[in-house]
Amino acid sequence: MKQEVENRIAIYALISRLMLVEVDEAFLKTLESDENLLGLFPNYKAWSKRKEISMQKLIAEEYNADFTNLFLMNLIPYESFYLSEEQMIESGQANPVVELYDALDFRVELEKARVVSADHIGVELEFMYMLCTALKKALDAEDQEGVCELLLIQRGFMKDHLLEWMPLFLINAKRESRTPLYHDGTELTLEFLLSDYEYVIEKLEENCKIEATEN
Repeated sequence: MKQEVENRIAIYALISRLMLVEVDEAFLKTLESDENLLGLFPNYKAWSKRKEISMQKLIAEEYNADFTNLFLMNLIPYESFYLSEEQMIESGQANPVVELYDALDFRVELEKARVVSADHIGVELEFMYMLCTALKKALDAEDQEGVCELLLIQRGFMKDHLLEWMPLFLINAKRESRTPLYHDGTELTLEFLLSDYEYVIEKLEENCKIEATEN
């Protein structure tokens, strides 16, 4: 289970970073130097432009434009927009995601992340990264109660938040994407979230004797 959680940490780190801010050379070099990670981006891996055009030029002319299109201009990557009747972004303390972050001492630097609200897709994925990191610490400490508590929090957050709106956003983002990087990234995120939710339920049943139907 420790190895599985480490894999979850790596993927949440990858997809949250991809959707928070534009990519840079350091991010792309990390992705391309790890065959396991690169294998999650099959269209990007096979894209001929990667060999024909410099990484710097691809960032400036391709990836930055795609990021702007998907996350700043044409689509709205915020939970409150999808779930509120008014389709408005709720950036204040009334946002239930903010309340959960505060309860678990998770701080969001909005300006640094270039987002206007804490319920941005990249921030919510980063929160899952934090929860998985905490889960690994509980496993290392052999804290069974802590493990079960963190799995419950993860299940609740995914059920009540991530899976309530992200699939629709990600389907739209995949359709609107202009580069293999974001096409593969949005597809990976959608598939991973669905499978990871089933994984969390499975581990709760195996390790904590908690059925999926329980609150």
